[in-house]
Amino acid sequence: MTETITSRPVRTGPSGTAPSASPALGGLGLFTVLLGAALPLVDFFIVNVALPTIGTDLSASEAVLELVVAGYGVAYAVLLVLGGRLGDLFGRRRLFLGGMAAFGLTSLACGLAPDAWSLVAARAAQGASAAAMLPQVLATIQATTAGPRRAKAMSLYGATAGLSMVAGQILGGVLVAADIAGTGWRSVFLVNVPVVLVGLFLAARAVPETRSARPEPVDVPGTFLLAASILTLLVPLTEGRAAGWPLWTWLSLAAFPFAAAAFYAVERRADRAGRTPLVPPSLFAIVSLRRGLLLIVPFSIGFSGFMFVIAVALQQGAGLGPVAAGPALAPLAVVFFLFSLAGPRLVARYGTRVVPVGAVLQGVGLALMTLAAWRSWPDLGLVELLPGTVVAGAGQALQLPVILRVVLSEVPAVRAGVGGGVMVTTQQASLALGVATLGTLFLSLVPGMGMRDALMTTLLVQLAGVALTGLLSLRLPRTIA
Repeated sequence: MTETITSRPVRTGPSGTAPSASPALGGLGLFTVLLGAALPLVDFFIVNVALPTIGTDLSASEAVLELVVAGYGVAYAVLLVLGGRLGDLFGRRRLFLGGMAAFGLTSLACGLAPDAWSLVAARAAQGASAAAMLPQVLATIQATTAGPRRAKAMSLYGATAGLSMVAGQILGGVLVAADIAGTGWRSVFLVNVPVVLVGLFLAARAVPETRSARPEPVDVPGTFLLAASILTLLVPLTEGRAAGWPLWTWLSLAAFPFAAAAFYAVERRADRAGRTPLVPPSLFAIVSLRRGLLLIVPFSIGFSGFMFVIAVALQQGAGLGPVAAGPALAPLAVVFFLFSLAGPRLVARYGTRVVPVGAVLQGVGLALMTLAAWRSWPDLGLVELLPGTVVAGAGQALQLPVILRVVLSEVPAVRAGVGGGVMVTTQQASLALGVATLGTLFLSLVPGMGMRDALMTTLLVQLAGVALTGLLSLRLPRTIA
């Protein structure tokens, strides 16, 4: 169908959860916003297999290469909630178009970067652009769909998120190895430009405009304190090992709890005064949102940490090039996608009990990959990892899309931007934290234990995180509203 593009405020139904007069999101519009959701996640992971080539070409140190990853992730995480608020205020379609256009320009800047520090700066700007675009995806879905259509859209969003994280790593390996027109690693960024142009054309035609019926001004103190909280935690954890853990890293980590406490105090005061803070503490009174967010943290830490560690292990330890290291995870991506499609039917029949089942399957998959590393190292590749990646992919697909649906299932449409921003910020900060913690653990263990044992140890640590996810999932509401 053809959507009517409107700039009128969203009006909600009696429940406050379903739009009664807002424009509907058709199939082409849903495809377009999901394309916008895929781009930032693909780009978070696409550089993992390209880092060795970037380091050689730009003569970049390990600390600077980690900033190429961290600069994007930190800017993205810091500004996500603000991006959701701005969409509520000025219009979600408008922010989506602006963010996507900026994402294309900053991707071009990354691809043309003449030196390592220019690349770091362009990556940070790219993360900020993604933060303007991505929150509008969930907010648009929440504001323009209801009932079974919303359930289907959220399931597709979850499938897109998971598939993008794996596909990014695979695509990065293929593009670096293909060396299109001599571009080498630059193609992992330049490939975004034509995709963005198509996305802008489709969004202008098919994505309806929505905004909050009662938009609130930007919470400036909350924005600065949230940024301080995220920066004081993620930057030292990401850069500490490569920099030799200087004094500033410990001072920054010591400042984190104070910044977080100040942020909570300011937000609670604004919430009690009747204003809408950046992250309203009252939002966490929604049980489904609170418990779903608790699950996102260990799941995302484990997912991103695994993707980073396996990329390093396969290239530097098993001796695979980028073209082989990326596709070694292709079975995980294929199985994830297929099981994600079956997810809505399984949830309709069994409810959220599919999540702990998924955690068990993911744990079995990790155990199989650990066994493969122990038995086959250094001959570790697609065939050796196949049983583990297939089982783990199925398990992840039964968790992530369902968890994302749970988080937003009871968030009122008028708070769609805030709720989506909180969820994606939690996910993105956890993804960055996964690279910082599991990645640091792995790289710290390699000199003393060797690559194989360091990989096995890290996988076992991730397995403990999967067990935590499974236990926490038992507290989810049995059904999804």
